[in-house]
Amino acid sequence: MPIYTYKGMDRTGKEINSTINTESLPQAKQKLRAMGIMLIEIKEQSSKSGSSSSFLASLNNRVSVNDLSLMTRQLSTLIKARIQIVEALSALVDQVDSPQLKVVLSEVKQKVNEGVSLAKALSDHPKIFNNVYVNMVEAGEASGTLDIVLVRLAEFTEAQVKLKNKLQGAMTYPVIMAAFGFIMMNVIFIFVIPKIAKIFVSMKKELPLQTKLCIELSDWMQNYWFVMPVLFFLLWYSFKKYIQTEEGLKKWHGLILKLPIIGQLSKMINVSRFCSTLSTLLNSGVPILASMNIVKNLIPNVLMKDAIEKSRLAVSEGASLVGPLIQCGHFPSLVTHMIKLGERSGELEPMLNIVADNYQDQVESKIAGLTSILEPIMMVGLGLAVGFIVFSVVVPMMEINSLS
Repeated sequence: MPIYTYKGMDRTGKEINSTINTESLPQAKQKLRAMGIMLIEIKEQSSKSGSSSSFLASLNNRVSVNDLSLMTRQLSTLIKARIQIVEALSALVDQVDSPQLKVVLSEVKQKVNEGVSLAKALSDHPKIFNNVYVNMVEAGEASGTLDIVLVRLAEFTEAQVKLKNKLQGAMTYPVIMAAFGFIMMNVIFIFVIPKIAKIFVSMKKELPLQTKLCIELSDWMQNYWFVMPVLFFLLWYSFKKYIQTEEGLKKWHGLILKLPIIGQLSKMINVSRFCSTLSTLLNSGVPILASMNIVKNLIPNVLMKDAIEKSRLAVSEGASLVGPLIQCGHFPSLVTHMIKLGERSGELEPMLNIVADNYQDQVESKIAGLTSILEPIMMVGLGLAVGFIVFSVVVPMMEINSLS
């Protein structure tokens, strides 16, 4: 059932911009007239509409992960109540708040009503429903446990959002401090130091080395300020080109894993995502080879991704999946040991859940520790920079006063 967006006026003369869900355009117009709305404009909305429109419109058409998670839980509840899938989708079209999600669900419902499976209908919208979502729905449909699979999907999505929000929250304060410090330094060197330098020059007195450095740096920033953004752009462009090559990307990701704090955090996040996603897919009935192929595409680090691909090939040949994970050296021994125990005992999914929960807790504590470390480092760095500038200015000023 298509969705129509319309603009009109009610009986009081108030302008209304909304949507209506009907079988056809004439029915939509008839329904609006019955509601006492005088139409100004009406058109059918499509999930692909706005793709060539303005950037602002494309932002408004995005579906948030929270909306997707809530919709998944609602769909699970409706299916568990033994409501037909087409009726459940029709109810969701009226319940969801996101305009873009309304349109997508309407198109999905129409295809399901025509005999297409729910997973196939969802796969036509990859920007909203990724491979994990589609494959789990397909497994749920095949096993008759779609309601359970949808609950797991909602929980999995919420866990990913929670981790992302914690990372963003941990980096907010350092980024703000760095931006504030950069602006403050520029103001001092471009506006404050030149005025003080005029006083020092007029005295015709030999200046300390640190004061000369400040004045030289101030002159350079006033006359050649454009060099900094150009240099930054060239470095950024060269870096992007370098990591687009296979060798460059491997070296960069290898360097990330070797960094003292960030490397350990990155490794924990990748391991947690690997274990939780693989466990969720296996519990939902997705075959292990398909599950590992999906998980591989969700791991951003290419070195760990290569190890998972080798592990998948080992499983396809009848070997253990843990061998290549041990050989790559990027999966902690606890993880490989637990996976090995799970394979031997036939309890791989519970073991993966235990590892995922353990590393999720470690990631949260690591993020909290990272925040507590970065804050004093930023404060000390700003204090040293300001102290150097003040010392460079105060020492000559004191000498001038003593001469006076």
